[in-house]
Amino acid sequence: MSLPKLIVILGVTSSGKTDLAIKLAQKFKGEVVSADSRQIYKEFDIGTSKPPGHWMNLGGQRIYLAGGIPHHLVDIIDPKEDFTLADYKSLAVEKINEIVNKGRVPFLVGGTALYLKAVCENWDIPKVKPNLALRSRLERKNAADLFNELQKQDPEAAAVCGPKNKRRIIRALEVILATGRKFSEQRKKGRPLFNTLKIGRPMPADQLKNTVIQRTGGMLKAGLATEVKKLHERYSWSLVPMQSIDYQEFRNYFERQRTLAETLELINKHHLDLARRQMTWFKKDKTINWIQNDTQAVELVQNFLKKPDNPLEV
Repeated sequence: MSLPKLIVILGVTSSGKTDLAIKLAQKFKGEVVSADSRQIYKEFDIGTSKPPGHWMNLGGQRIYLAGGIPHHLVDIIDPKEDFTLADYKSLAVEKINEIVNKGRVPFLVGGTALYLKAVCENWDIPKVKPNLALRSRLERKNAADLFNELQKQDPEAAAVCGPKNKRRIIRALEVILATGRKFSEQRKKGRPLFNTLKIGRPMPADQLKNTVIQRTGGMLKAGLATEVKKLHERYSWSLVPMQSIDYQEFRNYFERQRTLAETLELINKHHLDLARRQMTWFKKDKTINWIQNDTQAVELVQNFLKKPDNPLEV
């Protein structure tokens, strides 16, 4: 018995992961499983850089197609729904196995390190039910104070969450308070579920800033401000996806406390900060194959798929 093969395409924000994944999936009869914590939400389209596509019914299933390739775990979660890392892992593993069982190649694609690691390392994630009263109390605090508290309680978890992601900070504190143990100590690695090839799409530091600025400008032209305004008319700024980069920064703009230029500058800063945190995570993983061009990626995938399956360790 052997492990199913899984190809992971990862990289920092704006590094071109999606385009590479579609190209590889087209060549190797693959399907994409998104590992993006923002693209999974419905209605949040421009600011999350969802791959342009459309929904179709294929084989009795409603599938999102982009570049002619089925994309799973994109545009499926109601913005008001409580969605955890454990929920993501369960859905992702299910979809990957479905793709394998159809005789196609699964590509796990994204930059959300927690999502990638939960699947690739088969994390056993603590199943702590949401404590709405506690969450309400913590929500009234600002992200900086919550982050400082998490740093005191669990420095490793704080490093993973980052200082801006209020939702993840609150979830980590919620688990710590419920169990009396560090959140970082409760995510245990399990036996691998897949034989994994990891391909990293690099973004040189001297190119990153210009790429991020161009990306933000492109989203603005595509209607980002209008999208955020419409979403705010329906949802509170405290909603999880509304706290994401590209959305949260518009709050002060619509409250006339910040100009559009200042808003775009802040968005770019937050994306650059995110990219640095992502690279810190990825640099720790010595199993990632960093490529210089798409041809190298094609060769890596070809060789990986040709290799005899690795026997499942018992």
